Amino acid sequence: MERVDFLVVGGGIIGIAIARELRRRYPKAEILLIEKEPELALHGSGRNSGVLHAGFYYTADSLKARFTREGNEAMKRFCNERGLEINSSGKVVVATNEEDRTLETLMERGRANGVALEWMSREELMERFPGVDTWRRALWSPETATVDPTAVTRSMAAAAEEEGVRILRSCAFLSRSAPGVARTQKGEIACGHLINAAGLYADRIAREFGFGRRYTILPFKGVYLKDSQNRSGLRTNVYPVPNLANPFLGVHYTLSVDGSAKIGPTAIPAFWRENYRGFDRLRPKELAEILGWEARLFFSDAFGFRSLALEEIKKYRRSHLCALAARLAPGIDPGSFDRWSPPGIRAQLLDTRTLELVQDFVVEGDKESTHVLNAVSPAFTASIPFARHVVDRIAGRED
Repeated sequence: MERVDFLVVGGGIIGIAIARELRRRYPKAEILLIEKEPELALHGSGRNSGVLHAGFYYTADSLKARFTREGNEAMKRFCNERGLEINSSGKVVVATNEEDRTLETLMERGRANGVALEWMSREELMERFPGVDTWRRALWSPETATVDPTAVTRSMAAAAEEEGVRILRSCAFLSRSAPGVARTQKGEIACGHLINAAGLYADRIAREFGFGRRYTILPFKGVYLKDSQNRSGLRTNVYPVPNLANPFLGVHYTLSVDGSAKIGPTAIPAFWRENYRGFDRLRPKELAEILGWEARLFFSDAFGFRSLALEEIKKYRRSHLCALAARLAPGIDPGSFDRWSPPGIRAQLLDTRTLELVQDFVVEGDKESTHVLNAVSPAFTASIPFARHVVDRIAGRED
């Protein structure tokens, strides 16, 4: 039986960042990261928008607020050190009506979180970013940027391996066979401490160790419409005023690091955890469980799930998705957005007691194991300082 000091489950950006932080904190420790796929970043870390958020959506008392601004800076430093491209095009948040009041709330949160934000009048906005419009004024975020999430994740994994972290691919976690022993696809591994950063399956692994009992992962599918050549002439990321009651930011325009432009994403309830295309990776038991939760949410209309689901399904129609985006930028021709991007699945945590979507990061654990149960957007941006927070918990420095 192989023995290691730390076993990290999950080769996404969170797991890799935690493994690197463990290496820094415990230079003599044996650290092993296992990933069930033959390559890294095949799920959430490689299928997100690549946006480095600035950190003004979140209340000052949240973990997201603590780590997003610092994470934005840390991720940019990492990309510069590794020679990875950054598109520093910023972002505008525009209003279509009296939602201007929510812009005030975002500005207040930004100031509380130490985030650089500026007001931009409608006239200034339309002069600087032709085609984009707003009601009265917009918020300008100069620190928002985009990167290639797959390239960043794999480069961070390469850095981790250079620093002495071992990464074992095609090695799924199967179960906890005994205290301190993990049964994997490639045999049993004894570990001093296990860190669960398994994304879509983090709740299932947590329950093996007695954690995450009140939660379940509810998957949401996100797709974008892509303009590969940016024929639309988009110059910055354009977001709507969000509904602060839920964790989704609404249909927006994104400028990717490769110069392409995108409209999206959707937030369509998925039927199983890796429900990317057709019946690929279908697990009947998982399908039944998730459909059961979605039916309960639909009929109870918890957190407005019924209207959310019905509205999101409409976004499968290209014309409807483009119409929503056109409210933000009526001068940008949606006709150039003609290709669907590969879908991604958001591993959104649901509190099964309150039937509410969990907004903030959630970490549980004890001396044997630590479980990252909710690490949705902006987790990619926040991954480096968030990893320090997780390792602080392991070291007993935080509650």
